[in-house]
Amino acid sequence: MKPRVQPGTRVAVLGAGSWGTTFAKILTDGGADVVLWARRPELAREITEGRRNSDYLPGINLPVGLRATSRLDLALAGAEQVFVSVPSQSLRENLIQAEPFLAPNAIIVSLMKGVERSTGLRMSEIIEQVLPIDPSRIAAISGPNLALEIAKEQPTAAVVSSSSLETAHAVALLATTKYFRSYVNTDVIGTEFGGVLKNLIAVAIGIVDGVGYGENTKASIITRGLVEMTDFAVAYGAQTETLAGLAGLGDLIATCQSPLSRNNTAGRLLGQGYSYNDVIAQMQQTTEGLASVSPILELARAKGVDMPIVEQVRQVLAGTLKPRDIAPHLTTDSGAPQGERTTDDGQTHGSAAVWGAFKRTFDQLRHSGRSTGRN
Repeated sequence: MKPRVQPGTRVAVLGAGSWGTTFAKILTDGGADVVLWARRPELAREITEGRRNSDYLPGINLPVGLRATSRLDLALAGAEQVFVSVPSQSLRENLIQAEPFLAPNAIIVSLMKGVERSTGLRMSEIIEQVLPIDPSRIAAISGPNLALEIAKEQPTAAVVSSSSLETAHAVALLATTKYFRSYVNTDVIGTEFGGVLKNLIAVAIGIVDGVGYGENTKASIITRGLVEMTDFAVAYGAQTETLAGLAGLGDLIATCQSPLSRNNTAGRLLGQGYSYNDVIAQMQQTTEGLASVSPILELARAKGVDMPIVEQVRQVLAGTLKPRDIAPHLTTDSGAPQGERTTDDGQTHGSAAVWGAFKRTFDQLRHSGRSTGRN
């Protein structure tokens, strides 16, 4: 049985897009006292009075107890935990505006999956840089989390990550309902990069889907994409098993296969011949994967990590590669046969390590996630 949330635990959610609103619903259903901040007053009124967010979650009835406001000071007043779900490129600006109204010991939780284009910083790094806050009070949530499915209360899971296991547990306790299960880990780097990198692979999947290639092509890209994700994240200090868990493989599968994925949809439009600017114009919500391609490749180059899938996505976005010519999973530096990340080619951080992580992940899921140090 889930431990009871302390009655009246005050929580704020910043950002009333599809994911912010969905997470506000999760927290309200979990027993917290939630106020959702919406930039537009008319949207805040619709959420509070009509229990709807017709712009971002059409057809979904929101909980009676969920309140919304367009005033940042009212949303943050007395909030013990603050969940942030704004576009990643506007996070810094939003934190500066929110800082005067934050409670001194509030926990700040990132719901975002991106890196800052100008700096390459992860969202938790920006939070730590902008706010006067100890890293132990920062958390990030990631996983296979397509907002509309969760808003419909279709069962899923996510991982809450913080350098403080106590903080991760406190957040996970609030973010657990009969349809949403939160696991915990302390690998913030792996959890955040997993959420970023899977978006880039999903754009590639969308491109080949739009071109008309079949399941073999997509399965190859997903599989090789996981290797790229793992190599990159581990180079920056992540734990391999995190990329084989909910924040890596789990999110990768959901984002690559679902038409609800904005990154998949953007890629499909590119594959159908639309230009980058046309795709941006057609997308009604932020597509984090498109904004993250360049900074991720810069970070990869800094560590000497080869990312042929992401590189070919960049070329398609730049108009220097035709979508039909994309075959990143076939791209190598040599025509000679190569090992598939096994001990046969002397690389121990890839496939063999990922398989071991798969096994540990499945073991934990089979035992209801009782091991709390990993997702």
